[in-house]
Amino acid sequence: MSAASTAESADFRGPLDITRAATMVLDAESTVIGWSPAAAELLGYGPSDVLGRPLTAFLSVRPAGGTLPAEASGAAGPGPGPPSLVGNEIHVARTRDGRELLVATATCPLPGGAGASGPGTPDRILVAAEVEALLHWESRIALLQGLATQSPVGLAIYDTDLRLSWSNTAYEREMGQPLAAFRGKRAEELYGAGSFVTPGYPHTLAGVMRQVLDTGEPVLDLHFRGQPPSDPGRDHLWSCAYYRLEDAHGHALGVCEDAFDITDRYRVQERLTLLVEAGRRIGTVLDVATTAEEIAEVAVEDFAATVRVDVTRAAVTGETAAVGSPADMSLLRVAERSAPGSGTPDPGLPANGPTETGLPANGPAGTGATGSGATGSGATATATVRGPAGPGGPGDPGGPRQPYPPVDYPPGSPQNRSLSSGGLVLDEGTLVIPLRTGGAILGLVTFDRGAGPDASGRTLGPDRATTFDNGEVALADELAARAAVCIDNARRYTRERTASLALQRQLLPHHLPPRSAVETAYRYLPADDVTGVGGDWFDVIPLSGTRVGLVVGDVVGHGLQAAATMGRLRTSVRAFAQLDMAPDELLTRLDDLVGQPAEDRPDARGGSVETYDVTTGATCLYSVYDPVSRRCVMARAGHLPPAIVGPGGEVSFPDLPAGPPLGLGGLPFESMEIDLPVGSLLALFTDGLVEARDHGIGRGLDTLGRVLGDRSASLEELCDRAVSELVPGGTSADDTALLLVRTRALDADRVADWELTAEPVSVGRARELATGQLEAWGLEELAFATQLVVSELVTNAVRYAGGPLGLRLIRDRTLVCEVADTGHTSPHLRHSEADDEGGRGLFIVAQLVQRWGTRYTPTGKTIWTEQALPPAGAG
Repeated sequence: MSAASTAESADFRGPLDITRAATMVLDAESTVIGWSPAAAELLGYGPSDVLGRPLTAFLSVRPAGGTLPAEASGAAGPGPGPPSLVGNEIHVARTRDGRELLVATATCPLPGGAGASGPGTPDRILVAAEVEALLHWESRIALLQGLATQSPVGLAIYDTDLRLSWSNTAYEREMGQPLAAFRGKRAEELYGAGSFVTPGYPHTLAGVMRQVLDTGEPVLDLHFRGQPPSDPGRDHLWSCAYYRLEDAHGHALGVCEDAFDITDRYRVQERLTLLVEAGRRIGTVLDVATTAEEIAEVAVEDFAATVRVDVTRAAVTGETAAVGSPADMSLLRVAERSAPGSGTPDPGLPANGPTETGLPANGPAGTGATGSGATGSGATATATVRGPAGPGGPGDPGGPRQPYPPVDYPPGSPQNRSLSSGGLVLDEGTLVIPLRTGGAILGLVTFDRGAGPDASGRTLGPDRATTFDNGEVALADELAARAAVCIDNARRYTRERTASLALQRQLLPHHLPPRSAVETAYRYLPADDVTGVGGDWFDVIPLSGTRVGLVVGDVVGHGLQAAATMGRLRTSVRAFAQLDMAPDELLTRLDDLVGQPAEDRPDARGGSVETYDVTTGATCLYSVYDPVSRRCVMARAGHLPPAIVGPGGEVSFPDLPAGPPLGLGGLPFESMEIDLPVGSLLALFTDGLVEARDHGIGRGLDTLGRVLGDRSASLEELCDRAVSELVPGGTSADDTALLLVRTRALDADRVADWELTAEPVSVGRARELATGQLEAWGLEELAFATQLVVSELVTNAVRYAGGPLGLRLIRDRTLVCEVADTGHTSPHLRHSEADDEGGRGLFIVAQLVQRWGTRYTPTGKTIWTEQALPPAGAG
């Protein structure tokens, strides 16, 4: 050991130790008869300067004030001589160079002294030291005394055999008994096996201490878990340090252990970590079941052995949360999680009971989902909607659902008491907390610790073996509060999204019945992942004479506002189409409707509403296809032209006159008539399909044309290919709609038409022609009704319009009867009075047919009717 270390060790003897202090030998008259080198060093006087002189020559007679602490005065006693120089006192000493120095003194009488001897005979020894050095030494002694008796850190010394040889008071408190009761024991005998939380060290205390003894390298902040004798059955955690103890020559004496119990701090850290983890993992998606699973996953094993989450039916279905009597609420078990081997049966959960309908099983919002509509022979109608808007997606009332069992708790159970009181209930190892938000109860979360430690065998941190303390109850309450907010958000999202999807289903066709005129397929991908609705739309509208109206449109913007605007436009298009308007006229009427000034649109209270009008700038393409003539008339309002694929696979984009977008006004719309051979493919789409951030419309049109050119593929396959190539991943910045139509033609033997003169004789002629044709078609059952219809319509044409007249019968899915004339006055259905001679014919016709109407042509008008075919003639 170095000299510095030796000197440092010598400090423990104290400055007044006779081997270190300035020592003076005095006789009975306080005359200096002995002078040590230390005294010469302290005061500067040599032996020749002080021997034979009185002590008062260089030390004050009276104390400078105060006495030494009692700890330093126990070994000295009073002696004869001047009272001011007896005992442990502080004096002023004068050094040889004239300085005054505060020194502490102590006297030690010599055997045979006590004033009995004469002058020159040793009577007592006086030792002196600087007060500053003494105070420094005393602070070190106080430090050692504090570590031994008052320090909260447990200190223990193990000898080289790793047996306990000394410990302080804090360590004795950990043991629960005095040192004498456990001195000589090894660490494993005191704490059991224990374990280290800190990795990278030997697995036992003996191994760590042996490593410190062998290497001399200290170990700091080593976390050890064990059970002290003072608290059996419950783990504690200590932060430990180990270092080797050596004597003055460097020989190992043993190992010193510093251990501080950080169990409480570890508990607080565990709870804080659990809260942070809960904030990160709970509420990641707007789904009630997923949120319930998340709180169970967060709390299980680290906080409780079993977690059960029960929610009300209103929370599951998205209805308004109940604020009424909690006792009347029916709960559904949506999540239950137990640590391996620690689950306990729940008396409130039936083993094989009835089930209730819960949330859909498709997973959290945002997962991909596709669905198909009905598929029938002759025509196909299939919709694929990306993400949450897909059939069966979260919140989709029409999708597949996962059953959740109902839970009925007994009256005395903690859960029932929690529901009844609306507050948390702590029942030994079970803690039940209601999920509350805004005064409403959404359900319950039950934390259960069972009757033993958690699955990992640990009881550290929360006392998992017994019950919950106040801090853990507060933590569980915070977890439940966070979960309640997330579940309420998911409930609100489910409600709003269900309403949005219901709105979307009302606005878009979800099933297209088979048509003789066309075969159809479509895809719709809204850009809004939250609501699942958008501003694009498409429609296939049945028209008179087996014709169909084909429409596709695009409203500026996304979400609910664009969807509501789209719904108004789609409804208007359907209404105008039923009036058999030509495409250019229909767009003109629609443009007038959209361009109506905002002040002319009153709200429900009669006042104008100032809102951003997303209708302005909407685009639309409308076309009418006639399977009899195989001609298609179309017009567009700022929309992209359709793609037409001929029977041979050639693709073209007709140069349709480009009318302005809807709502701008001022410019007319023009129609174009195109002949479509049987088997032609007509593709109507919005710009979201062919335009993207990484490419322009031209490239998108080329890709679409290449895909549609495959004549061997079905319409469904073409839809899928177009979407996969043009909208990769089903993600687009804009709403996307695609409607594919393959044209058909009615066979000549299913259409019969004649030209008649505007004479009364034509009425009988028309009846004969119609009856003969019905017999040829095998529809004799319809002869009587058809004769009445033909008679009334031809009679009205002869009486009120001009010739020539046209009569046409079409045998399709219904029997169509048309009478054309050159007049422009439409007949009106009216009720005749009892004394009227006429006016009843059209009323009778309306009772005999499914529907009837009028459409105007460039040469006049056509009155048409439709009758249902008899069962034997269907098909």
